[in-house]
Amino acid sequence: MRVISDFHIHSFWSRATSKEMNLDGIAAGARVKGLNLVGTGDFTHPKWLSELKEKLEPIPENGVFRYQGVFFTLTTEVATYFTFLGRWRRIHHVIHAPSFEIVAQINESLSKYGDLSADGRPILRMSAPELVETLMEISPDILIYPAHAWTPWMSCFGSRSGFDSLEECYQDQVKHISALETGLSSDPPMNWRLSSLDRFTLLSNSDSHSPHPWRLGREANVFELKEIDYWEILEVIRRKDRERFLYTIEVDPNYGKYHFDGHRNCKISLHPIDAIKLGNICPKCGKKLTVGVLHRVEELADREEGFIPENAIPFKTLLPLYEIISSVLGIGELYSQRVLEEHNKLINKFQNELDVLLMVPKEKLLEVTSKEIADAIIKVRERKVKYIPGYDGVYGRPIFDESFEVSKINFYPFQRRLDQF
Repeated sequence: MRVISDFHIHSFWSRATSKEMNLDGIAAGARVKGLNLVGTGDFTHPKWLSELKEKLEPIPENGVFRYQGVFFTLTTEVATYFTFLGRWRRIHHVIHAPSFEIVAQINESLSKYGDLSADGRPILRMSAPELVETLMEISPDILIYPAHAWTPWMSCFGSRSGFDSLEECYQDQVKHISALETGLSSDPPMNWRLSSLDRFTLLSNSDSHSPHPWRLGREANVFELKEIDYWEILEVIRRKDRERFLYTIEVDPNYGKYHFDGHRNCKISLHPIDAIKLGNICPKCGKKLTVGVLHRVEELADREEGFIPENAIPFKTLLPLYEIISSVLGIGELYSQRVLEEHNKLINKFQNELDVLLMVPKEKLLEVTSKEIADAIIKVRERKVKYIPGYDGVYGRPIFDESFEVSKINFYPFQRRLDQF
């Protein structure tokens, strides 16, 4: 059975999250996207947990739940704030659990370290190793791993408050860490440059705050399983099983909000080479630049670009269908009825977005949409899209014009050709 999963999302009980992130909205969005397994997110929040208990149909033997034709697995994200070697560390983690009974024990323990009702993603005054040890004492069936591992803030490798290795972050509890979430601004090839990460399974999730198809499932994990089962998925992730973990779905890391270095307020975007020349200082205002993911990977990498570990899980690079159509039509705003109408024509014909992006032949696409949009979908599928890289909270921008030279954009006068790196 093909299982397409997005484990890390948020409910409307998290800050800056759409009110439509209730079970109805999430299930509807998952069906449009083509996901058949979604994380609940936010199970630490008492009111969201109450709704989950009331509405989700348990599949007891499998450790998962069902609602409106979509399977759910119990997940949450928590933030640990602590000091280590004289610095504040702010690390986010994703947690999976197989039952409400175990969730109750998790919440009882974590409530000692922070107010779980304050936000869907609670802040806990405990260290990363303490969190892992606490969870493992509750049940070995709990899965925990670092969220969006490379983003500048709130991540294990982040330039602002992170560490240089998982061993440093989790210390003696790293033995219980079997995976990490790559985040939008990094992809598997970037992580493969660190030999220390070879034993960890790379997971891709959307961290979605909205049920819209340009957010939910934009990154995902694809398994081939006997059935949707919590313990089989746990085993696949812990064993890094290439037979059952088929591939991850990624956006191009240039599309992510923190790929390049930069300063959003000054509209300064820099390749790491150029940021280093400036001492990582914004040339306009003199403040520190936000050091992006590409820069951090380069700092920590012990391998050249292009290295592929022997046991690497494959990946496919996509872009949300809505973003493709919006780019082709030249419509810049986040929400457009015209784009959505074109989007829905394709969904109504071909069932879901991931089928459109991954499988529908060009000649079939042309029966429903324009040649320009069909061509763009195929370019995404074949990784022939260029990007103006994202930086300091600004999303990257896809470019479908093959004659366009990203390297000629004046990010800053010191900018060098990207293809040299």
